Amino acid sequence: MRILLAEDDQSLGQALAEGLRQLGYAVDWITDGPQAAAALSDTDYAAAILDWNLPRSSGPAIIADMRRRQDATPVLLLTARDDLSDRVAGLDAGADDYVVKPVHLDELAARLRALLRRADGQLEPAIRLDQLEVVPAARRATLAGAALQLTAREYAVLETLVRHPGRAYSREQLEDALYGWDQEVASNAVEVHVHHLRHKLGPGWIRTLRGIGYAINPPAPRP
Repeated sequence: MRILLAEDDQSLGQALAEGLRQLGYAVDWITDGPQAAAALSDTDYAAAILDWNLPRSSGPAIIADMRRRQDATPVLLLTARDDLSDRVAGLDAGADDYVVKPVHLDELAARLRALLRRADGQLEPAIRLDQLEVVPAARRATLAGAALQLTAREYAVLETLVRHPGRAYSREQLEDALYGWDQEVASNAVEVHVHHLRHKLGPGWIRTLRGIGYAINPPAPRP
């Protein structure tokens, strides 16, 4: 799942980017306001984390511009301003939530997961599809109650697919969800991850839609 992080403090930005990557997110870290706005215009992110005070712009200004052009990407605002009026101003600009600095990764990640659940219309922390259950907070998946042993990339592909059952994802869309700008991607990386997932899930779960991509659905019942 690909996230934009806009934070100009080098030590904080690096710590958050590395921490989120360890949690399995693909993170594009940017330190400049206009660059963050351009990235949000050009790239389909699952969510964005924006600092309030960015060079040459501000988090609320970027969010307000996003909402004016009907960009509904969930946004978490980072701010050192803890006055009620400032928090209200950030939310009124279009932020979905905020975290007051100093930032703790555990809280940030929990709020990010909550934003993603709401964006997908999920009320529970677990995503269930027939006998398949995916728990994003724990990065755990089970099938018929048995734990699936997945690599980080395999899990990321599975979570991306299962959030929208039946929706076709192209190879390029899955690459965008799995890898940030600074990560090299082998030409057959997605195909390899899908192949391994199919082996672990069993037949019928992941369909290849020729010329389109991949989709997940429960296997059809045997006659």
